[in-house]
Order: sequence, then structure tokens, then C-alpha cells
Amino acid sequence: MVTTAPAPRRDRAELALLAGSLAALGGGAVLHGLDRADLGDALWAAAAAVGVVAALWWVVDAARHRQLGADVVAVLALVGALAVGEPLAGAVITVMLASGRTLEARAGDRAERELRALLAHAPTVVHRHEGDGVVDRSVDEVGVGDLLLVRAGEVVPVDGRLERGVAVLDESALTGEPLPVEREPGDSVRSGAVNAGAPFDLRATTRATDSTYAGIVRLVEQAQASSAPFVRTADRFAGAFLAASIGLAGLAWLASGDPVRAVAVLVVATPCPLILAAPVAVVSGMARAARRGVVVKGGDALERLAQGRVLLFDKTGTLTRGRPTVADVVVSGDLDADEVLRLAASLDQVSPHVLAASVVRAARRAGLALTLPDDVEEVPGHGVRGRVGDRAVAVGKAGWLLPGAAPRWARSVRRRAELDGALTTFVEVDGAVVAAIVLDDPIRPDAGRTIRALRRDGVDRIVMVTGDRADVAETVGSVIGVDLVLAERTPAEKVDAVRTEERTARTIMVGDGVNDAPALAVAHVGVAIGARGSTASSEAADVVLTVDRLDRLGEAVQIARRTQRIARQSVVAGIGLSVAAMGVAALGYLPPAWGALAQEVIDVAVILNALRVLRPPAGRLRVRPEDEGLVERFTDEHRTLRPDLDRLRQAADRLGIDPAPDALAAVRSVHRFLVDELLPHEEAEDAQLYPVFDRVLGGTDPTGTMSRAHTEIAHHVRRLGRLLDETDPLDPDPEDLVELRRVLYGLHAILVLHFAQEDEGYLSLVDEPRSPPA
Repeated sequence: MVTTAPAPRRDRAELALLAGSLAALGGGAVLHGLDRADLGDALWAAAAAVGVVAALWWVVDAARHRQLGADVVAVLALVGALAVGEPLAGAVITVMLASGRTLEARAGDRAERELRALLAHAPTVVHRHEGDGVVDRSVDEVGVGDLLLVRAGEVVPVDGRLERGVAVLDESALTGEPLPVEREPGDSVRSGAVNAGAPFDLRATTRATDSTYAGIVRLVEQAQASSAPFVRTADRFAGAFLAASIGLAGLAWLASGDPVRAVAVLVVATPCPLILAAPVAVVSGMARAARRGVVVKGGDALERLAQGRVLLFDKTGTLTRGRPTVADVVVSGDLDADEVLRLAASLDQVSPHVLAASVVRAARRAGLALTLPDDVEEVPGHGVRGRVGDRAVAVGKAGWLLPGAAPRWARSVRRRAELDGALTTFVEVDGAVVAAIVLDDPIRPDAGRTIRALRRDGVDRIVMVTGDRADVAETVGSVIGVDLVLAERTPAEKVDAVRTEERTARTIMVGDGVNDAPALAVAHVGVAIGARGSTASSEAADVVLTVDRLDRLGEAVQIARRTQRIARQSVVAGIGLSVAAMGVAALGYLPPAWGALAQEVIDVAVILNALRVLRPPAGRLRVRPEDEGLVERFTDEHRTLRPDLDRLRQAADRLGIDPAPDALAAVRSVHRFLVDELLPHEEAEDAQLYPVFDRVLGGTDPTGTMSRAHTEIAHHVRRLGRLLDETDPLDPDPEDLVELRRVLYGLHAILVLHFAQEDEGYLSLVDEPRSPPA
């Protein structure tokens, strides 16, 4: 491809033209104010002359690339302005021409930067066993069969086979799976994974250039080559406008015999609406998006975002939180859940395992006081043990702590976790396994609302494409309502999925990991969740969400489509007014000087219209700033109460299995929680929170159905209390136990659904949460 100059040089030239023409325009106005009109006109004329030279150069450059742009019209307008003695009009045309070109140049060199972070994250140094020691070598020196040491926290440098040790790997950058995986000696390990456990030895099976990570880099490079070039909206109309301008000017000259009429037509025909209307709207749209935490990399990306009709989502970190979270603590003994979590978190404070941080985070969020453990021993691939105070504590896999036949409660927890796509870790205290901690990757509370909003805004098809397991992916997909789930996909298969969908409609790919980078680059427009995602995905994407909120994607699409609509309105209105003025000038009723003034009025009008993009769109629902503290308070209460909801199901599970006095004591404890903590929360929501959302949502009783849910919850809590009062604690009737189970299971289902509805429909309307998400 032939280029006229390197991008930085072009940027400097166009910036210099813009700065110089602005200075000339202002300087001429000052000279006129000082009664030196002759010097002012000379300065304006000089600016117009420079504009002629620049526009001619752009016309020649476009012709070399077989393009015809609005710059041809600009040349004619500038020459005409000088010919009829209208230097002010020429100077203004030069300023507007330079500003449009500068905007284009700023977006032109994006592709050169998109691989920088991806390449920076690739391993460059390896630790190779040589003789009796380990020597640092360049990754390029690794050969097939070399024995390498991969230390804790390092990226696996090449594909290989695990030689010694048990590897705990974070493969989320490759597969999107948020939970760590374990590899035994002899298992294959792919480059790009992060060692989340103890050091291990790896036998290289490929060179660095043939490894998985290098393949991802190549995919991004190839995909970048297929990205659409930046094309100014003005150029699409320039040919027709050029022909109309010259034709009308020629007819006016021939009909009247007066060349001044032709010049007047050309002055009025200045293509400033074409040159500026769309760019101003685009810049305004990008500014509006930036205020909402969305960085759009150029006007072309914004335009392509507006065209998207098929949306492809990664799962982990995009539709879900992207990190393991403690979902439940199931106890089987005298210790309560809080004490078990405190002991496990105290021990996990010194563990390097990736799940340990999740346990510690959950304990701190619950306000539990942690203590530093003693005599800690990490058993790679199994768990950790030590002493917390006067207790011996161990946290790890079931196969390690329960080497024989697992008890019934443990089998039940593991089976339920497998069905939910969750992970379990068991806790042993003083030699007895007393609890299981269940961890999962929760769906973002704003995911479902974002999906529905995108469908309303014109997205016809939504596909989830993920490297995660099919059962987990299908569960998430059914909850949020996607049209198709593609699971267990490699980065290359994600690219294939995008290309398949691209055959039928324009695609938007949304992701956050290194494994998403190739698909983000090959899509019509790529969107990266950049607040917590990888730098590689952010660099490969056209749009980056800098806040960890998926609903900003819906806002970005809405802003893009509104920007495109207003840009078209501005162009059509501006050209329509220009054509009308050209007709008046052709009839001799608009002299060149007044024509230049009329054109300025048209320019101002279309620019003001384009600036409407900066205003928030009508109908955007947001809580008022003065109410955000109240909403945040109830969000915190949800975060505190949600873990206790599982106590209802656990108490129901114990009825008919555990001794009646113990099982009924657990039910009474749950009833006290419901009466003392949950019902006051629900009543406060009705009295304080729902009126806030009534104002936000408008209409007639918009929160009425949710208030009805509060009534139903209170009714079932009363029924539970009556059943407990009528049940013999020592010799309960089997029918009473059955009814207690029904009430508890029903309450659990209602509460889980109700909390999710409030999180998704109401509490996520606050712009920025002031505390970290649960």
C-alpha cells in the first residue's frame, strides 16, 4: 500500500495547518478591529491560499488511491472565495477543512498499537535445568525436550508436559475458565497459563514460536489485517455534491453571462456540513461515551458499533464476575458457618492457592476477625494445614481430607456443586471434616438487563462463546437468555464463530481475556471489559469499558446509534440548506459576500445540531445522586443477608435425616433470622427504597409486583412460625416435617429469586457502586 508520509509526520502537518489557520483567522479579526482591514484581509487570504495548497495535495493523494473526496469541493470553494475577494470565507473554509483532516489522522494509526501489550505479556525468559543447576535463558533458546522450571506466579513459557510436581494453573487467559485446574505428572500444559501453585518442572514439547501463546499473537496479527479502514462519512457524498456544485455554477454562468454568480454558487457550496457535521457528532459521541466509562478508539469504531446486529459474549469475566466467590459454607458439626469460615480464612491467609484469596475475601467481608496461623504446611495439589489458635485446621480437596468413602452430606454438597458448575473445598478442624466451602463464579447482576436492553436497541441475535465447560455455559446462557451457547471453544474456534456470524450480519464481540483478543480483533467491532480484563484484549478491541459494569455496553451501543442518527441528520440538513442557498445564488439574489455569511450560519446550525449528541438521551434511568447512599445501604444489606439464605435449604435438608431436636433447632434458628433480620430489611425496602425507584421508573406503581413479593415472604415466615409452634420438638409428626420442608424450600426459592430481581432491576441503576461487588 502506498502512503504519502508516516502517520506521525501527517499528524504534525495537519495539526500545524489547523493551528496556523486558527491563528490567521483570529489574527485577521484582531487587525480588522484595529482598523487595519488591509492586513487582516491579507492574513485571511494567506490562510485560504495555504488551504488551497493543502486541499490540492489531499486531492492528488486521494486520486493516487482511486478515491474522490470532499476535498475537491473545498479546492473549488477556496479558489472561488479568493477570486471574488472573500478572504474571510476562504480562511474559515481552511479552518474547517483542517479540523476534519486532523480528526481523521488521529484515528488512522490505531492498528500499530494494538499488539503492544499482548507482546509485552509474552514470556521472554525461562529457567532451564542445565547440569546440577537452573540457568536463566531467553525463551527463544528453548528446544523440544528441554526441562524447564516454572516458578509460582509465572506464565508458562512454552507448551510442554508436566514432569514433576502437581501444577495448579490459572488458565483463564486461554480458556476463560475462572477456577484453577490441576495437572498431574504426564499431563499437557499450554503456554500462557499462569502457575497459581507451587513451582513445577515442565518438559518442553514445542519451541516458543510454535506454542499456544505465540499462536494467539499470530491470530491477532492476522485479524488486524482484516479490520475495516477509517473512512470519512463526508467522502461518501462528495462525488454527487461535487457534480451538483460544478453543474449548478456552470449553468448560472451560462444563463446569466456573469461569472460572479458561478463564484457565488461555489462559495455557498463550501462542503463544511460534509467536512464537519459528521466529525463533530462523532467526537461528541466519543466524549459522551467517555463520560460513561467507555473509551471508543476513533470515529470509525463508533460507527461500526452502531451497525452491530449480532452480539457475541465471552462468559468468564464478561457475563460473570470472573473470579471465584464463596457461595455457601455447608457445616456438619457443632461449629457454625461463621466460625468455620474464620478458621479456614485464617489458615488461607498464608496460602498461595488462588482459591485461598476468595475465602479470605469472604471472611473479611463478613467482618470476621482473622488470626495468623502457626506451623503451616502447604501440600501441593492437595491443600494446606496448620494451627489457628489452639485448633488444628486443614483446608483442601475432598480426596485428601476424606480419603475413604465420603459421608452422605459431603457427597450431597459435591453433587450439588457439580450441577451448579461450582467448586468445593473441605475444612477439617481437630481431625474431623466439619464443613465444605462452595465457590462459584456468579453472573453479573446487570447481565440480564443489559441483554434485554440490547435487544430493544436493535441487536437481533446474541451468542455466548466460551472456553468453559458445556454444562456451566448452558446454565449461564439459559439464565441470561442468549440465543446460542458455544462452549469449550479455543481462541481459534472463537475467531471461527465470529466469522460464521459475520456472514449474516455485523458482529460485536465482547470479552476480557487474552483468549478473547483474536476474536475481538476479527469482529466488526470488538468490545473489551477493560476494568479487570487483560491488557491484550483492551488493546485488540475497538471499544473498552473502563468500569466493571456490563450495562455500559448497552449505553455504548445506544450512544453509537444516536450519534450516527444525529450525524446523518446534520449532514442531510446542512447539504439541503447549502443546495437551497446555491439555488438562490445561481439566480443572482445572493452575492458572494452574503453567501459566505449564509454558509457560516448553515455551518453553525449543523454543528449545534451535532452537539446534541453530548446531551443524555431521553429515557435513561438513573438514581438521583442524593439517593445513591440509600441504594448503597440496601445493596450492602443484600450482600450481608444473601449468604444466610442457604440456611433455609440446609435446615430443610436436615429434617427427617438428623435427630429431630437438632433438626428443629436449626429450623428455629432460621426462623429467628427471618424475623429479626430479613423481614425488617423487606419492610424498610417498602418504606424507603421503593419510593425512590417509583420516582425513577415513573408510571403507576412500578414496584407493585415487588411489594407483593414482600407480602408473600412475610406470609410464609408467619406460616413457618405457626408450624414450629405446633410441632412437637421431641416427637414430631412426619407430616409436620414434610410441611416444614415445603415451606423452607419455597421460601428459599422465593428469596433467591427476589434478591436477584432487585439486584438486576433496581440496585444496579446506581452509576458507580461505592463498595466492591459481592
